[in-house]
Amino acid sequence: MSLTTADPDEAPASWALKFTLKDWESRASVRSSTHDYLLPDDVALQLQTRHWFPPAFISYLAHPAIQAAGRDVQHRLSANHLVHFLDYTTLLEHRIVNRAVEVIVHRELPVFVPLAMKHAALQLYTDEGYHALFSNRLAEQIAGVYGISGRPALPKRIARLNALIARTPEKHRPLAWFLLGFVSETIIARELLDVCRDSLVSSVSDMLRDHLTDEARHSRYFAEVFHYLWLSMLSRQRTFVSRTLLEIIGIFFEADERWLQQSLRGAGIAETDVMEIVSGMATVQANRARARSGAIATLDALNKAGFFALAHNRTLFARAGLIDG
Repeated sequence: MSLTTADPDEAPASWALKFTLKDWESRASVRSSTHDYLLPDDVALQLQTRHWFPPAFISYLAHPAIQAAGRDVQHRLSANHLVHFLDYTTLLEHRIVNRAVEVIVHRELPVFVPLAMKHAALQLYTDEGYHALFSNRLAEQIAGVYGISGRPALPKRIARLNALIARTPEKHRPLAWFLLGFVSETIIARELLDVCRDSLVSSVSDMLRDHLTDEARHSRYFAEVFHYLWLSMLSRQRTFVSRTLLEIIGIFFEADERWLQQSLRGAGIAETDVMEIVSGMATVQANRARARSGAIATLDALNKAGFFALAHNRTLFARAGLIDG
């Protein structure tokens, strides 16, 4: 069945009802959440038993120098990490994911877009704008509490993703934008699920849980759209997708060395310890380990779409350490 020549106003019967954000009207956080995402008055009390961000996701907190520095320094580093994550999320939602959604809404992809897919994409676009709003609101409050300054205008990951788009041939750019959204949304849903299992400051927990509620649906949507696209792609398009996906996944799990150095130094960590921590986070092996663990949902979506039915793709991803050979 060819999907490239279909009437853009009529979806093939087998796909007509597939692309939806189920119960969006009643479940999307922008429609249903009552949280204001303001820091609680008793935040200092909460921090005696809770965290700004799960320590398990900030592996360098276990370094002896940071452990020896005490709880206040650990909270400061966790707050730095959370603000950086929220600043990055604000940009990711507006500049990356919503641009990926736009190529669906405005039918820029090299296949026809069913109306159900377009409608759900517009709902998703609305969600992402709200995620950017509450991420920014919370980041500004925490930055104010700790006097966090020098926040990068463009986190490394966003800059790297922009550079990937800039060097992509124009005919492939809409597809590349979609792939950025696909990887981002399948990764972040898994990240948020894991993060929400920890005991966090109440407003942070509220925000992350509302975000997760939306992103679980977004992840399924992007996985379904990828499956749909993959079935319709020509061989040369599939080759482009395979190479580009590998690069995108790698970018999402690179350490931001410059920001991390700044965060550690600002918390008073000695320079020798700073360099030891940063060098350990930025090795090829460390990046690959984070990617293999963090991209499980993305790899599962690829597998379900038949991506790994091609021996070339299995070999490509095995060589990158993302799957077993």
